Amino acid sequence: MAEITFENVSKRYGDTLALDRASFTIRDNEFFCFFGPPSSGKTTILRLILGLETPDEGEIRIGGKRVNEVTPAERNVAMVFQNLALFPHMTARENIRFPLVERKVPEAQIAAKLASVAEKLHIGHILHKPPAQLSGGERQRVAIARALVRDPAAYLMDDPISALDARLREETRVELKRLQQELGHTLVYVTHDQEEAMSVADRMAILERGVIRQVDAPRAIYDRPASRYVAGLVGAPTINLLAGTADTVNGRLTAADGVIRLPLAGVPERATAFGIRPESLKLAPWRDGDGAAATIFEVEPLGGFTVVTLTAGEERLRALLRGQPKFAADEKITLSVDPADIHFFAADGSAVARA
Repeated sequence: MAEITFENVSKRYGDTLALDRASFTIRDNEFFCFFGPPSSGKTTILRLILGLETPDEGEIRIGGKRVNEVTPAERNVAMVFQNLALFPHMTARENIRFPLVERKVPEAQIAAKLASVAEKLHIGHILHKPPAQLSGGERQRVAIARALVRDPAAYLMDDPISALDARLREETRVELKRLQQELGHTLVYVTHDQEEAMSVADRMAILERGVIRQVDAPRAIYDRPASRYVAGLVGAPTINLLAGTADTVNGRLTAADGVIRLPLAGVPERATAFGIRPESLKLAPWRDGDGAAATIFEVEPLGGFTVVTLTAGEERLRALLRGQPKFAADEKITLSVDPADIHFFAADGSAVARA
């Protein structure tokens, strides 16, 4: 069993608080992602799990056992570092074999494991080369293979496919998800790429400056963000965040110089701002009598989707539309949104439930 638990774990580096009273549980056989901007604490968490760092406060458990004082070698977790850490004097084959040779695994088992992982990661043709003769993407796949040949309690991966090109990155993340399901092991994954995290994770944790802001399934985080911070971090294009003004005479909540108008009914009293996902914005040609209009600033056709950037008063809004609608720059547009698609936030940034 490889359930990993943090209870009120903190870690400081001098005056910098890298992790602040973090509490979470990574379930056995779960693909779990940590996602956040640089210096948010993602890699610190991995290093604490691995045993390269010791917490200043709190308790870490792996498989129900406290491991605060346990050495990395005794924790039985495999790590793929962001800097890969391949042995330069060994070939790719020797690098992958190394952890099994050190554990005196029989040669027949080593050969079988090596052949299996090489096929899955498409590296059979480069096994004879040393790291200096490999591209960044090839070195990354060799490092992943070296972790996969082991049979650890959990796999830890620190942004392991960032050096791959877009197409290979997409293929590799799908393969990692499939491998994790086949192997039945816990996989803890750190990434700065939200698309990557959303697509592979069973659950994910959102971090901000060492604080865990939300832990849930990717779809739940996207649909029900716990705060303005989370709502703004997850989603591409990013959510439109607006301050609203209550028009009690007409029973409306207005924003963006009156271009956005919502019924006051259902708006929480504590709400001081609201968010609209780009795909929730509906666009229609403006006509006399429609009220305030938005103006199209830019149209970005992306094949199956089109991103439209609009100006509305002092606000800049983005809409995500299916297909390639016929809109042009400087065209006046009427905006609307289903009130059920609105996310409300309080002055402290926390999400507020609909009244």
